[in-house]
Amino acid sequence: MNLEEIVERIATELLTIGLHPGGVVLVHSSYHALGPVPGGAETVVRGFLRALGAEGTLLMPALSYNFVNVRQPLFDVRATPSNVGYLPEYFRTRFGTLRSLHPTHSVCGVGARAALLLGQHGKDITPCGEHSPFSRLREVAGQVCFLGCGLRPNTSMHAVEEHVVPPYLFGPDITFRLREPNGREHEQLYHTHGFMGIQQRYDRLADLLGPDALHTGHCLHAHTYILDAPPMWEAALTALRGDPFALVDKD
Repeated sequence: MNLEEIVERIATELLTIGLHPGGVVLVHSSYHALGPVPGGAETVVRGFLRALGAEGTLLMPALSYNFVNVRQPLFDVRATPSNVGYLPEYFRTRFGTLRSLHPTHSVCGVGARAALLLGQHGKDITPCGEHSPFSRLREVAGQVCFLGCGLRPNTSMHAVEEHVVPPYLFGPDITFRLREPNGREHEQLYHTHGFMGIQQRYDRLADLLGPDALHTGHCLHAHTYILDAPPMWEAALTALRGDPFALVDKD
């Protein structure tokens, strides 16, 4: 297959699984689970953009907590790398990609609503507050895609947890220094996440969601899940309000 055929195959398989054309999707991924991909990460990005169409928006996490912390408090929105895998790091550096302003839990995006969803993240003083793309995904009836990585790496669940505030959620307050795209710097105190002694078990959502909200299939070699954000939020909020430890295990 040539590159255009592979792009089209990726797009077709994503739409078959349940991706909404013209919608907003936040993608968590294990690039290697796809198997060999001619053209590399760009082929995968183009496949998503082909499926979403001109009105769609593609988001990927650009979490940087391994590089920005109490020992190294500077976050440069243009230069600080992400630490959540090959595909999102490629996406971060791709021409035209936007990035939200947050020292540890930024999100990158491209498409019709990328600026709208990313632009207010700098107002939050927690990782996944009400202005974050993780929270706003529900407002736009978006989706979360798990490309070969299972359901556990679901950063959107931190936004749900911030509504309930289970006892494990928050860690120490840290003052970070943020460098904006124009080079201007400022300091901001943040309430960071903790999760000490906790193992995240967001894969339990599979038992809480009905078939209309949880879509499964394969994209190339990667077993893929696509979750609709509004029912995902509803199910997670209900579970956490009943038991704040419902989606975690204690080590």
